[in-house]
Amino acid sequence: MTAGLGEEERRLRDHFIAQSNAHGAAIVEVPGDERHAPYTFSVGAWRRFHVPEAVTIGLPEGAGELLVRNYVRRAGEGEQFRPGSVWDDLLEGVLVTVETVSKGHYFTYFGSVFLLHPDGDFDAIQLITATPDDAWPWEPEAPEGFDRWQPLLTRSHAVESWTPGVDGP
Repeated sequence: MTAGLGEEERRLRDHFIAQSNAHGAAIVEVPGDERHAPYTFSVGAWRRFHVPEAVTIGLPEGAGELLVRNYVRRAGEGEQFRPGSVWDDLLEGVLVTVETVSKGHYFTYFGSVFLLHPDGDFDAIQLITATPDDAWPWEPEAPEGFDRWQPLLTRSHAVESWTPGVDGP
């Protein structure tokens, strides 16, 4: 599995494996810029617990890491994270829901996971957060641009696993 990897890639892969063995997953934070929101994702949750890797987009530094760590810990303990369900205790003061990530977004948002799963053979979810006023990115009452700051990583870039307001938030 490490054939064809350079020395730096092998060291990074070994680091991710050690982190997932010790903590359930390594957590990678990618800073944003003027055009793109920051995002945070797990590396190793699929390998360690056979639970989907997770990504969250648009949270301040540190908040994304806390959210993804809480998800990995609880999923590793057996909690189910079904799309459309809502949690109010994964990140203090913030509602969170889950959507399945389309494989077309894997390389962009989970590039490092390919060091562990070069064929992209892992599942992934997006941890979607509401505003402090409990508005979701797809709702009309969400602040202007919130849907671009926290894009949905489905094929259609809209909710696909549930119907908002019917069987989901």
